[in-house]
Amino acid sequence: MDARPSQVTDVYWLHAERKAGDYPACAKNTGKWLIFAGSAHVDEIWGRIKRATEDGKLGPAAKVSTAKPNPNARNLENKVICVYTYDWTDEEDVKRVRQELRDLGVTRKIPYKADQDTLSGKYAIRGDKRISKYYE
Repeated sequence: MDARPSQVTDVYWLHAERKAGDYPACAKNTGKWLIFAGSAHVDEIWGRIKRATEDGKLGPAAKVSTAKPNPNARNLENKVICVYTYDWTDEEDVKRVRQELRDLGVTRKIPYKADQDTLSGKYAIRGDKRISKYYE
């Protein structure tokens, strides 16, 4: 049985990687859709996203925050699922992945953040504004 994010307390993240289909290699413009889910719903949503990632329907990888308290979290009751794409400037692929997420039930608006912004320490919790490349 797969680990349930709401029950894992020894690591900050659980990961999923593409196992099927071809997809471009990640480079300097990698980014991710950010899906925020309450602790009561994260296991179900993560299960769908993990399977879709492994089946080659999304990007190269995904990860989900666990029950281990993370200093970058805005709210410890909400967890985040990151669904990666290889290049945030490839708008067609970014929006294709977004549509797949809608098909998986993620229908409310969600932000897309470039890894460059994450690596440079830009977080809403620290007061940074307008860091989303897309918000759909």
